[in-house]
Amino acid sequence: MSQTGPDTSSIESILKEGRVFEPPADFSERVGGSYISSMDEYRKLYERSIKDPEAFWAEVAAQFDWFKPWETVLEWDLPDARWFIGGKTNICHNCVDRQVNNGYGDEAAIIWEGEPMEGGKPEIRRYTYRELQREISRFANVLKAQGVKKGDVVTIYMGMVPELAIAMLACARIGAPHSIIFGGFSSQAIADRVIDADSKTIVTCDGAWRRGKIVPLKDNVDEACNQLERSGNAIKNVIVVKRCKNDIQWTDGRDHWWHELEKNVDDECPCEEMDSEDMLFLLYTSGSTGKPKGIMHTTAGYMIYTAVTARYVFNLVPNQDQVYWCTADIGWVTGHSYIIYGVLPNRVPTLMYEGAPNAPDESRFWSIVERHKVTQFYTAPTAIRAFMKWGREHADKHDLSSLRVLGTVGEPINPEAWMWYHKVIGQEKCPIVDTWWQTETGGHLITPLPGATPTTPGSCTLPFFGIDAAIVNEKGEEVPHGTGGLLAIRKPWPSILRGVYGDRQRFIDTYFSRIEGMYFPGDGAKRDDRGYFWIMGRVDDVINVSGHRLGTMEVESALVSHESVVEAAVVGMPHEIKGTGIAAFVTLEAHAEPSEELMAKLREHVAREIGAIAKPDLIRFTDALPKTRSGKIMRRLLRDIASGTDTNQDVTTLEDLTVMAKLRESDES
Repeated sequence: MSQTGPDTSSIESILKEGRVFEPPADFSERVGGSYISSMDEYRKLYERSIKDPEAFWAEVAAQFDWFKPWETVLEWDLPDARWFIGGKTNICHNCVDRQVNNGYGDEAAIIWEGEPMEGGKPEIRRYTYRELQREISRFANVLKAQGVKKGDVVTIYMGMVPELAIAMLACARIGAPHSIIFGGFSSQAIADRVIDADSKTIVTCDGAWRRGKIVPLKDNVDEACNQLERSGNAIKNVIVVKRCKNDIQWTDGRDHWWHELEKNVDDECPCEEMDSEDMLFLLYTSGSTGKPKGIMHTTAGYMIYTAVTARYVFNLVPNQDQVYWCTADIGWVTGHSYIIYGVLPNRVPTLMYEGAPNAPDESRFWSIVERHKVTQFYTAPTAIRAFMKWGREHADKHDLSSLRVLGTVGEPINPEAWMWYHKVIGQEKCPIVDTWWQTETGGHLITPLPGATPTTPGSCTLPFFGIDAAIVNEKGEEVPHGTGGLLAIRKPWPSILRGVYGDRQRFIDTYFSRIEGMYFPGDGAKRDDRGYFWIMGRVDDVINVSGHRLGTMEVESALVSHESVVEAAVVGMPHEIKGTGIAAFVTLEAHAEPSEELMAKLREHVAREIGAIAKPDLIRFTDALPKTRSGKIMRRLLRDIASGTDTNQDVTTLEDLTVMAKLRESDES
């Protein structure tokens, strides 16, 4: 049912951006062939995917290995989608075994680089598909020897080491859904997720490297295990990778070294035949309130959608000396989909890096690009803004000529950061794919295709094949182009979430109750005259200023377009006259000095860029913004700061806890 009451879906669009960048004329030649090389080609294929989605997806699915073919492509009974019904397959088989069986076993599958530098050189490990198959099979046998059966949820809490990829693929191999918890989360977060998933096995590391320091992963697991035992949810097995060789506590009978367990198992483990709708993994998203949501993804639809989006969006072509690098952590959905599950089936090496972008210095990412001759580079706008702040000299001293496609993920990218990325990193030769999607969607929903789509800074452009996206009001009616509204998806796609684990009503209420008959991701958006989509931010983040509903992203983009500003976060704050005012938290370029004069200039700059209504009522200069380790700005914490209230929200996922303390201190001074 749709909500009753006044229509709150209209969001005013005030940001104007008209620059258009055509795909490089030599793109197809540079990348060894482009899958989609013109807008005509895109439109024809897109129209076919919308008019006859079952035939379209059946053709795509036929490119994968199946133990048993499907009988029905799709059953859609809102809000439940079932894809490739009756089919039996295994995603680990299609990632790894299929490549070995087809004669590509000696090709590189994963390239891994550790953070520590010994004598100026990092530790590097390379795994071929054949080596990966053996390592995965061995650990799959370890899990089975520890009593893990098909359907048992295995919790994984690790740093970005190769064993993380091996563990998740081993789970998929034997049909044990994995629940990967990002290594920056607290012991309480581990305990909450373990209880919700009823998991009895945890795979972890002694520690993880982060900016030259050891993150005590095993200590966090121990504390979680203590909490679990007190609540009657005792963990049976903790399997530990020896990575940092830091001192750890040990519980005999429960704790086991990975390398010791592997001494007693075979090199071969057959892939379990999984039903198309068997659960592949749980991934928990933490909302601002309430317990984390366990997002459920299943086997076949997710496998097919992530692989085909990776192929087309990054133009992954085997045998073209490509090396693909997504800088995310596997603990997030970006790492699940676009480090492992979407990339390995396309037979292009996927690069994993263990540590931080500024370890040991701010040029680390660019040295990795040069060292491994990275061709596709996928990162977050918040990282790009950090690179801008650090200065282009760090990129300029490295050879980035191998790059062919650049990507962004995680949040809308402001036009100024887009242009810096285009000029400095892409050297004006690389198309930028600005991808919009979520944990819940499994893969990209709106994105350019690098060889076909003309791009505009800040726009994620057009829907991927099979994605029927629209901008609507509360009644589900499309609004005119240029008008802000609610982003909605009107038809199911193969990797759509299958539910919230153990909470059917939350699944319905969160995603299918606001707009009748449609999936609502929670974002406000608009379409421009070209039909391009612009994400305007979470509807929860819309600010109602004197009756005008403004998206925070547009005000943030206006601020960052000033030469003195490298990053900004905008939230609503109580205002005596307007009801709600605009508070802006601003991080300056290295050369800029905070001052009343600069504050006034920034307010006038916003007025010139998008209108006087959007001028911030409060500007706070800060050296850093509160972010999670994945780079997302925690605006709900900034709302508490701006309103002068004490926060009682979870801050355990913050990258740097001192940021909040400094903001509080400056508020009180």
